[in-house]
Amino acid sequence: MKTSSLTAALLAVAPAAATGWSWAAAHGKSINFTSVPGYFVQDDEATNPTGFDYASVNFGLINRTYPTDKRFDPNGEKTQWQRFEAYVKFLNSACSKRRGVQYKLLFIGRHGEGWHNAAESFYGTPAWNCYWAEQQGNGTAVWADPLLTPAGEVEAYKANAYFKDRYETQKMPHFETYYSSPLSRCTITANLTFADMSLPADRPFTPIVKEGFREGMTVHTCNRRSSKTYISTMFPFIQFEDGFTEEDELWIADQAETDAAFRVRAKAVLDDVFTTDPKTWISITAHSGAATRLLSALNHRPFRLATGQIIPVLVKAEAVALQPTPSFDSHEPYSTCDAPPITSIAGQGCVCATSTSTSTPLPSATGEPDDECPADDE
Repeated sequence: MKTSSLTAALLAVAPAAATGWSWAAAHGKSINFTSVPGYFVQDDEATNPTGFDYASVNFGLINRTYPTDKRFDPNGEKTQWQRFEAYVKFLNSACSKRRGVQYKLLFIGRHGEGWHNAAESFYGTPAWNCYWAEQQGNGTAVWADPLLTPAGEVEAYKANAYFKDRYETQKMPHFETYYSSPLSRCTITANLTFADMSLPADRPFTPIVKEGFREGMTVHTCNRRSSKTYISTMFPFIQFEDGFTEEDELWIADQAETDAAFRVRAKAVLDDVFTTDPKTWISITAHSGAATRLLSALNHRPFRLATGQIIPVLVKAEAVALQPTPSFDSHEPYSTCDAPPITSIAGQGCVCATSTSTSTPLPSATGEPDDECPADDE
């Protein structure tokens, strides 16, 4: 079996979190995740992800009753979010983490538009994937570990305003833990969304950076992270998971992470969160491709996120008998050109102006956006 160093590390038994807590019932076992349907409209196959906006539908929370309403809200005075929070608490108290089942509410958000997204819109997907994405920028914009565009900042400020409104008017619970991909577009999005909020003393905004929440690691420079020093200089309050290296030791300039490895990595980082974090209300700021794989690992229906969009998922995690680790290749060659290409063709890859490209098909050779650095999907 071939595995990347990141995947191998995540597949190992994770140490207890800083709190000293670990999910004892999951020791030596595998974790089965279930996205519990019936609580958010995004769970419903009839809900179209295209054009969906969390801010128009209370994050998608369905207006419904819960078995705990009679005792928790006998006079019908509580908000939908307060009643939902009480029900989730009941689920955890009834199941007990010690007995091998726990529930968490994950809010998975995609970063706001970055300069790499704008660049692909400008150049088009074939030229972006085959040539421009491998550059640092174009002299006008930089998309190596890119910052947010002004439009991306607006998307983050929109989330900021909407969360504030939900907290104030709907008594929505504050997050207990914040996680982020280490890539700048995510740390900036998380900061613009939450850093200026007046939060409960026991629920501060101290985001934890985890490599497992990174985007798929293609040869695109937008997927190469900055140094630990750079990240901590930008946001001194950010925390780093154990083992986070100074330089990016995971990105490879001429090799792409396979989709199989990406899927295993998404499952592994969720395993890590559920086995080391006792909290229930969790925010994750990540990427389109990462969100797609996380939702798949949670057995949620596919739901592609546009830039700045957020999806909540009620997750049931159950410790089950240890399952074998799947076998997969961790990396594969990636087709590129040494100049802007003529086009790209499905199943063949880049059609270069010269004959200097590799022949391995692109992840998105059809011209459709891929998951790593596309204008509408990364």
